[in-house]
Amino acid sequence: MQVRKNKATVTIHEQQYDIVSTESVEHIQRVASIVDDKLRELHKNNPYLGLNRLAVLTAVNAVHDLVKLEEELELLRKEINKLKG
Repeated sequence: MQVRKNKATVTIHEQQYDIVSTESVEHIQRVASIVDDKLRELHKNNPYLGLNRLAVLTAVNAVHDLVKLEEELELLRKEINKLKG
């Protein structure tokens, strides 16, 4: 079975990117919009940084948020298991 892929052209920090994904076009656009917002926020606070450093900092911040959410999810799972059992 072949997985359907969607393509979206998005703009991040005034540069266009073609992104291909199995997710919906709306999902791709939403993710790109969040990345663009985060990049712009970092650029506003650090206007002297180049795009490469801004991109790395954006990635670090995104992964930090992901790790925090995973930790919270694990705590909630443990709490649910405690309440169940």
